[in-house]
Amino acid sequence: MKVIAETERLILRELEYTDENDLFEMDSDPEVHLYIENNPVKEISEITKVIEMLKKQYQENGIARWAVVDKQTNECLGWSGLKYFNESLNKHNNFYELGYRFKKKHWGKGFATEAAIAILNYGFSNLKVDSVFAITDPNNSNSKKVLTKLGFDYQETFDYEGDMTDWFELKKINWEKSKPTINE
Repeated sequence: MKVIAETERLILRELEYTDENDLFEMDSDPEVHLYIENNPVKEISEITKVIEMLKKQYQENGIARWAVVDKQTNECLGWSGLKYFNESLNKHNNFYELGYRFKKKHWGKGFATEAAIAILNYGFSNLKVDSVFAITDPNNSNSKKVLTKLGFDYQETFDYEGDMTDWFELKKINWEKSKPTINE
C-alpha cells in the first residue's frame, strides 16, 4: 500500500483490489452517477477493470486517482486525484486533471475539498506543474462549489463526447497566493 499524502482526517493512497466493495457501493449508486454519464456500474467486475486501469496509470504516469480513506474507520470513502492526459481534450494535451468521487453518505462533509488540497499541494510541489485543470457537468453545482473554493477559474463550456462540460483551470501562481485551508 503506497500512501501518497495525509490530512487531518484522511489517508490518500493508491487504490487496491481490496477497495472493490467500497468502490462498487459508490459507483453502483445512480445518484453518484447523475452527472457522470448517468451509467452506474452493475457488476463488481467493472470495478476490477477500473482498478486495473488505474494501476496501469500509476506505472505509466506515476500518478492516477487515489483512494481516500478515513483515518478513524479505515473505510475507503471514494477516490480523488490527478489524471494525466496525454491525448487531446478541449484543445489541451499533456496536462493533469483533478477529479473526485465519493459515496453519497459522505457528501457534504468536506472530504472532496480536504483531499483536493493535499492533491493540489502534491501536484504543484512534487510534479512541478504550472496548471491543473478540472471538468464538471454544468448542472453539478456542488462540484463547482468545491472547484471555486479551491481557487479554480471557470474557462469555458465545451462539448465532451456529446455532453456540455465546464472547463476549469487553477494556475500554480494563483494557488500559491490564495491556497485555501481545510476549514474554509
